[in-house]
Amino acid sequence: MPDDLTPFFAGTYFPPQPRQSMPSFEQVLRSVHAAYHDQREAIQEQNRSMQQALEQLNQAQASDLPGESLLYEACSQLERYFDAQNGGIGSAPKFPHPSTLDFLLRHGTLRDDAKARHMALFTLERMAEGGINDQLGGGFCRYAVDAQWMIPHFEKMLYDNGPLLALYADAWQADAQRPLFRHVCERTAQWVMREMQSPQGGYYSSLDADSEGEEGRFYVWNRKEVAEHLDDTEYTLFAERYGLERPPNFEGCWHLHVFTDTGTLARRYGLDPREVRRHLKSARDKLFALRERRIRPGRDEKIPSSWNALMIRGMARAGRMLQQPDWVVSAEQALTYLRTRHWREGRLLASSRDGQAALDAYLDDHVYLIDAILELLQARWSDEDLGFAIQLAEVLLAHFQDNESGGFYFTADDHEQLPVRMRPFSDDAMPSGNAIAAFALQRLGCLLSEPRYLAAAENTLEAAAGELQQSPYNCTGLLTALQEWQSPPETLIIRGTGDLLAHWQARANTGYRPGRQAFAIPGDARLPQSLADKTMPSEGCIAYRCVGTQCLAPIRDLGDIPEKE
Repeated sequence: MPDDLTPFFAGTYFPPQPRQSMPSFEQVLRSVHAAYHDQREAIQEQNRSMQQALEQLNQAQASDLPGESLLYEACSQLERYFDAQNGGIGSAPKFPHPSTLDFLLRHGTLRDDAKARHMALFTLERMAEGGINDQLGGGFCRYAVDAQWMIPHFEKMLYDNGPLLALYADAWQADAQRPLFRHVCERTAQWVMREMQSPQGGYYSSLDADSEGEEGRFYVWNRKEVAEHLDDTEYTLFAERYGLERPPNFEGCWHLHVFTDTGTLARRYGLDPREVRRHLKSARDKLFALRERRIRPGRDEKIPSSWNALMIRGMARAGRMLQQPDWVVSAEQALTYLRTRHWREGRLLASSRDGQAALDAYLDDHVYLIDAILELLQARWSDEDLGFAIQLAEVLLAHFQDNESGGFYFTADDHEQLPVRMRPFSDDAMPSGNAIAAFALQRLGCLLSEPRYLAAAENTLEAAAGELQQSPYNCTGLLTALQEWQSPPETLIIRGTGDLLAHWQARANTGYRPGRQAFAIPGDARLPQSLADKTMPSEGCIAYRCVGTQCLAPIRDLGDIPEKE
């Protein structure tokens, strides 16, 4: 409604022409027009009821924080919906849900919960081998229309690929540096830098599903086209691995999905596994080059702050864990873009196109960006970036915090007035802003010994406690933050110079340690007092180790850095 902005009709998608019982967009517009003019009083009465319902929905009941048993209860709930054959939570259509997989992998590792760990790693394996993952060019599509992860909705979104990149880097460390997970990281990161990063540094939003008016046309193959461009050995191995000897799986064509592992192919054809992998790589390279000549799907060149933050975090974390400095540089370039184009007069803007930023930023924009900066600082230190994270945190406390009930509103206190000012706690396609606020403020608070950030994180968890207890499996982002509150993160501050500092940093980053954050800070850094107190050694390196806000004796020997949580 134009007077108070209360919505009275909503929908997800309306086709250009009526089909499958769906009205066309034109019919919807005409019906809305008629309803607005002929049923004004009924709409206003409906809106009053809706507003009351939304306000009740927004009144999350604060209570004491739940104990560790809630983490296990959430895992049990997720296990009931786990697809033991194909991986993933639920049935078709099947979404990646990176927040859920991240929680399961963290919990499985920190609490030695084999079931949770298996659900995460098995799902990541099946997704990596599925058609939801672009087997030639890298990057994940939004979701699969089937339970086997075979046929996706071919749209590729930045907000999926950032968290998935970080998650596959974690899986690579957690699963004994399994090559499959490393390859996924490499192809995803290469896709991001090749196709999704603007010349100015920011990351574009998405790639369309359609090209030449057909969904998936850019990605699918016919046998003749593949056979014409591969030699006999390449074709035989490629066809069996990716299913070309099976019936077509997408509208008379083939969309690539891994059906046969390389070990099986090696035994069947009497080849060394390395030879099989070499032939398959040659085949993929040839077909990728051929595919590059096709008409490409459209690209949405908006640069949203929140989605960019998710990708900055993914590139920084994967770059650090897999020792890929060019991925870290890509993340730096995107952060520089946001700081120079989206940060104006002490406030953040939500999105830009062609370098022109607009719209007041939301909760997600701020908290995702703080979380991303903390990851980037662990890859390489920057005084300026730490200062930016602190500025964002201060805006968060000043303009988004619910000072009475705890938690954070989705919009700032000086934002355009909406019918209801919501405090989102459950995850959606992206993690809940309140979940990331609780997680990132706790980590930033531990780094800086800042009690205001720690208190805001705890108050957020208390505000969400009722919803957490009611439906924990819908709030896995908050469960991750709750787990960190129950077992505060270990923070390592490493001081030193040159190659020795890098050597200590590499040791601190070895293995999958979800409860650790480690920062290698050179001697010339200009630091807040709480960090400046952790002084440089007279020679060599030193690591200051804190668990939560409790600091332990400094570590002066590299071998004394704990290898386990």
